[in-house]
Parts: sequence; structure tokens; C-alpha cells
Amino acid sequence: MARNKTNAFSVALERLSYQATKATGTSMAFMLALAAILVWLATGPVFHYSDTWQLVINTGTTIITFLMVFLIQRAQNKDALAIHLKLNEIVAAMEGASNRLIDVEDLSEAEIQALRKYYRRLIELARQDDVLTNTHSIEEAASRHGTKYKRPAGGSRSKPNLKEEVT
Repeated sequence: MARNKTNAFSVALERLSYQATKATGTSMAFMLALAAILVWLATGPVFHYSDTWQLVINTGTTIITFLMVFLIQRAQNKDALAIHLKLNEIVAAMEGASNRLIDVEDLSEAEIQALRKYYRRLIELARQDDVLTNTHSIEEAASRHGTKYKRPAGGSRSKPNLKEEVT
């Protein structure tokens, strides 16, 4: 039963988060926030610009900012995951695309930088081709430009070694 309560709580929190981020991302929300600031400014002379008057706006904006950070992060996490899944589907479905990139977001920063260097090399090779679509993948680029990798185009390996090629 605790699992159902947790799931119900999670679902309710997700709905609240979605509704809050949807509502706060509107022009009306901005206008309301601006109106609140203008009302606060207008009450300054009434309260003689006191410390309490300043504390009201400071406390209010701090609380709202603190809560919005978590709401925005939750929404961004969900959006990022959805985008990763969509991109994974595209990579998995495309003939010739490297399935090694499906979980690239789970690699370490060092591994991502190594891939970046590897793809920079591919870009350099692709720029040397006269036709934009001549190079479709790393494997094709390696076989077409084998001499640039200091081995024959039809070398003993069918796939290039990432670490060897980057260094």
C-alpha cells in the first residue's frame, strides 16, 4: 500500500509541477508579478520605506525563486529525458547510424570529450569531400580516408578504435 501512496503522491506532484510551470510561463504570470512589484513600490511611502517594507519583497521573491528552481528543474529533467528518448529512437531506426550513441548521455565527461574529438576528426575528413553527403558515418569515413589514419583503407579492423584515433 505504501507504494500506491507514493505513486499517488508522485502523480499529484507531477500534475502540480506541470500546471505551475505552465501557468508561470505565461504573459499573464509576468504581468501579475510586475503588478505585485508596482503595488509594493507604491506602498513604499505609506510604510516610510521601512525595513519591514523591504523585508516583505525580499522574503516573497526569495520563497518564490526557491520553489521555482525546483519546479523548473523537474520540468527540464522530464523534457530532457523525453528528448533523449526521441533521439535514441531516431539513432536506432536510422540505417548506418552508430548505435553506440544511443546512451551517449550516460557516458562520463571524459568519454564524451573523446567522442567529440573523434567527430571533429570526422568533420575534418568530411570537409575534404566535394559532395556533402559522401561521408555518412565514422566507419565509412575511416574506410574512405584510411590513408589519413595511417593504415590501409581495408585495414584489419572493420571499426576504428576510438582511443587510438583520437590520440
